[in-house]
Amino acid sequence: MATNIFTQSPNYSPFLIGEKIPQQKHNLGHISLSDKTSNKKLVISSSIMAPPIPSSSSLSPPSSSSMVAHLPRAPPASSLPLSRVWREIQGSNNWENLIDPLSPILQQEITRYGNLLSASYKGFDLNPSSKRYLNCKYGKKSLLKESGIYDPDGYQVTKYIYATPDININPIQNEPNRARWIGYVAVSSDDSVKRLGRRDIVVTFRGTVTNPEWMANLMSSLTPARLDPHNPRPDVKVESGFLSLYTSSESESKFGLESCREQLLSEISRLVNKYKDEDMSITLAGHSMGSSLAHLLAYDIAELGLNKRRGEKDVPVTVFSFAGPRVGNLGFKKRCEELGVKVLRITNVNDPITKLPGFLFNENFRALGGVYELPWSCSCYTHVGVELTLDFFDVQNISCVHDLDTYISLVNRPRSSKSTVAEDNFGSNFFNKTSQMMFPKGQRRALRLRNAATKAAYLIGSVSNHMMYCNIF
Repeated sequence: MATNIFTQSPNYSPFLIGEKIPQQKHNLGHISLSDKTSNKKLVISSSIMAPPIPSSSSLSPPSSSSMVAHLPRAPPASSLPLSRVWREIQGSNNWENLIDPLSPILQQEITRYGNLLSASYKGFDLNPSSKRYLNCKYGKKSLLKESGIYDPDGYQVTKYIYATPDININPIQNEPNRARWIGYVAVSSDDSVKRLGRRDIVVTFRGTVTNPEWMANLMSSLTPARLDPHNPRPDVKVESGFLSLYTSSESESKFGLESCREQLLSEISRLVNKYKDEDMSITLAGHSMGSSLAHLLAYDIAELGLNKRRGEKDVPVTVFSFAGPRVGNLGFKKRCEELGVKVLRITNVNDPITKLPGFLFNENFRALGGVYELPWSCSCYTHVGVELTLDFFDVQNISCVHDLDTYISLVNRPRSSKSTVAEDNFGSNFFNKTSQMMFPKGQRRALRLRNAATKAAYLIGSVSNHMMYCNIF
């Protein structure tokens, strides 16, 4: 059975075929195997007494078992640098055997991209009296350092990205919509390329902050993406509010900014061409609404073929999605998979935003008995990619269920299994166990839906209060 190099012990040192083995006890180490029946890791610890070296007259053909004991083995993951396994960490095998238990290298990379993403919040200026209002507080050279990013010299920010909500929430004043800073493009430095194993182009997208962005989130209707002018693919549909934020520009002025999409495709094309002779990756990190923009950009890059290289492997395009909602329909999901777009969704089971849009009509309700496609299946919202599930809830601070910093800290909390319940989720766990004893299965499902709806209503109520009392337009 194949061994999992990502969980092997660092103590194993293989012998080569034909090598003289001293007559002493050798530790063959710990080898992690996959038990397909129980879906658990089996740790086998063994040690043997090496046999004496036979004389030439007693030599006989070696058995298959003795050959296996002497074959060189893959080095353990703890001794493998990121530069050797970066393609797997970027999802080349859909993170197989890396999620449960969570690979330390993948954990490290999720945290690193989460921290890079946090700079998109820390740098955003929401002070209406500031001359940098709705822009970044810092220059491109100082953003990462000012945001407290570890090793800020590892990446250089090359471009700031702005998005224009195509929504006027104050029609009486009839003010044109203003673009606001939503993230940045960065590229790994020459020094960090050696550690990463490739040139990494990173794009980060913050989540919803201003009122027009909240309104864009609530435009919950599917519309054809039509991002490829040569093949519109009407069956590929995405949420209209996210698409509008991605494609709208400051059209009121001839000097207005291009759309978020035009800014990004131009800069990514430039960087891909600049580093065309190097190993490369394109990594997109987004939180909440920003996760939706990351999905759209990943699909756009792959659909237009910007990651294609003649005679070489395609540049991998990977999305690290934190607390992201659904973005499109089943057609969008299938097309992303056909194009090789990889998405790792880091979610909290108690975060209602990850259940939207399509709270009822989603990937779980498009087939009858999991076999027969229902007529509305093409209109159901569907998540894309592989999910890494967290579980946390604080009744005294309900907004933490969607907070980026909480997500990052929970990724680094020890997890015994994918069903691990955080200590601060005692209330939710108590509710589930109590309902199992008191109510039949059908009523328990209704209670869970009502519980989730209550959490969603609380967050939406918080948004409504924000829009009523905050003067952030």
